[in-house]
Amino acid sequence: MAPTTREKDAAKQGGHNSSDLDGEHNEWKFREPYKVHENDENFKALYEGSCHCGRVRYQLSREKPLDAKYCHCSTCQVLHGAPFQWAAIFHKSDINFTHGHSDLGWYESSEKTTRHKLPCKVSCAYCRSPIMDEGRNMILLFPSLIKFKSKEEKKNFDPTCHMFYSKRLVDIPDGLPKWSEMQNKSDLIEDSPPEAIKKRKREIEDEKKNGEKDSKSAKKDS
Repeated sequence: MAPTTREKDAAKQGGHNSSDLDGEHNEWKFREPYKVHENDENFKALYEGSCHCGRVRYQLSREKPLDAKYCHCSTCQVLHGAPFQWAAIFHKSDINFTHGHSDLGWYESSEKTTRHKLPCKVSCAYCRSPIMDEGRNMILLFPSLIKFKSKEEKKNFDPTCHMFYSKRLVDIPDGLPKWSEMQNKSDLIEDSPPEAIKKRKREIEDEKKNGEKDSKSAKKDS
């Protein structure tokens, strides 16, 4: 959907250049998660974040992420140049890019292309700081880019678990649930809380029982 004149005017009043906003090739800047929320009274900016060079800057309107986690998969290790990635999940409508629309770059890891094809990874095209992972419905932000004003704000982004811990480069004995691969779709390992392991075992048993029931029902119907 093409941006309205009102949306363009609001963006320009917020400091965006006409050359960065006009034309069909810039229409993606008016779609979530890149939609400009300038002068939108319904968007309450609670946090601010930026890349290393400061060309890309954004605001967040949600106090707590939908979830936060550490990911130890090999792709995150290589692309972040770090032992693991700290990510927080948000709705696409929760973010407002105030600067740097033209300084964003994309990378689709499965095909290794720089096309904006979902899901893809978003970074600053100048300093190469990873900004977020854009999924089909959600975004994964990297809280290390946020300018927290207090320990309480930072605590809102505390991770709830580790994923792909079987591929870890360093041990993190913090007592959080540690999934061998994807969260809720693999085994809990290492120092995961006993209650979390018991819960996962019950879930697996229930899934197995439900699968057996479905199989029996299918045989009766055939």
